Amino acid sequence: MVPAGEGAARGRDREATEESLRAAAVALLRRGGVLAGLNLRQVADEARVNRGLVYQYFGSRRALLRSALFHRSRPNAEDAVDAAGLPLRERLARLFWTSLRNPEPVRLATLLVLDGDDRPRVLLNRGAGRADLAAEAGRGELPVADVEAVQAAIASTIYGYTLLREHLAREIGLPAEELDKRMADCVEAMFARRDG
Repeated sequence: MVPAGEGAARGRDREATEESLRAAAVALLRRGGVLAGLNLRQVADEARVNRGLVYQYFGSRRALLRSALFHRSRPNAEDAVDAAGLPLRERLARLFWTSLRNPEPVRLATLLVLDGDDRPRVLLNRGAGRADLAAEAGRGELPVADVEAVQAAIASTIYGYTLLREHLAREIGLPAEELDKRMADCVEAMFARRDG
């Protein structure tokens, strides 16, 4: 029989170990890039945990990345929920700046999708987001009335810019922060109703 406090301590230890493994996976990807690959043995070594634990807790590279995505995307998802019901202009601004402040979920979701995983969801708060867009389309506030296409265009724009931000800034020859401000204005204009 396990003493009362010991079971809770083991649970906290496992949570801490899982988080160490998720952080190690993200750090290795950041340092070595996608093409260097992600080896579970290296992840365990980076996290300084027994190699068997990474297999016991996650079982595969994809499961580890899914777990990292789930845990890293919470702030972005919570912000999307909080923004539900706000005018499109405010929702877009929040989505844009939140994604730039916390780009890891965008990167992880993209890696998983490119790896053939169909589980990641790129449409944050998709039910309420779609309902908000449908209401705006009904009031004639969208550039086009195709709610699904607008939702896909918003996600594609935010994901694309978040992924390519630094590269685009270098290629254009602007500081990334300046390009961010200009891009935020552009995104807002892209999804505003055009009169006339």
